Amino acid sequence: MSACLLVVAKAPVAGLAKTRLGRVVGDRAAARLAAAALLDTLDTVLATTGTVPVVALTGRLASAERADEIGAALARCTVIPQRGNDFAERLANAHLDVAAGFAGLPVFQIGMDTPQLRPNILTGALAALAADGTDAVLGPAADGGWWGLGLRSPAEAAVLRAVPMSRGDTGMRTWLSLRGAGLRVRQLGALSDVDTMSDALRVAGMAPRSRFAAEVASLSLVGAAR
Repeated sequence: MSACLLVVAKAPVAGLAKTRLGRVVGDRAAARLAAAALLDTLDTVLATTGTVPVVALTGRLASAERADEIGAALARCTVIPQRGNDFAERLANAHLDVAAGFAGLPVFQIGMDTPQLRPNILTGALAALAADGTDAVLGPAADGGWWGLGLRSPAEAAVLRAVPMSRGDTGMRTWLSLRGAGLRVRQLGALSDVDTMSDALRVAGMAPRSRFAAEVASLSLVGAAR
């Protein structure tokens, strides 16, 4: 099934990206981890055949770590600005904006902090979304949020506006909101995103050849995991 792969991303600027990690490793190191994760994510999206890559971006890319590399990857994607007053609104609007540009295509949305993603995971998610009796797919994250959301009708992302984000029950609330809108939802496998150094070490171990793993190794901070 042809579909849009939507990456919701923030320019990895020191002091603005991965601030929880920044308190442990420093702002610039945290931004470099975020940049590596974004580059790995874009590689995966661009390698997923039969899809249209779209990035909803916020922040000043010119001030970001690895800006030239990210810019080169973004040149192979359709880039749209994020719009909205809070994260939930920006997510909902990103789905709607992609639908306006690519009418009729389903949308599968991910973030930029699951660098262990691989094309087969994305194609599996899209196959689940294409299955009879499925209107939406949701991939739970280990911290209680979610790492991926697919919708056959992107307009249904409007339900996200009422979901509190970045909480331990965000995934459950998203699931309930989708079901409450009458959608038939299929759950995908869980993944860990990256908020803490423990997360970073675990995810790097899952993708040992990634840019992200190389950046984690360069920190030499195994003892700082928590």
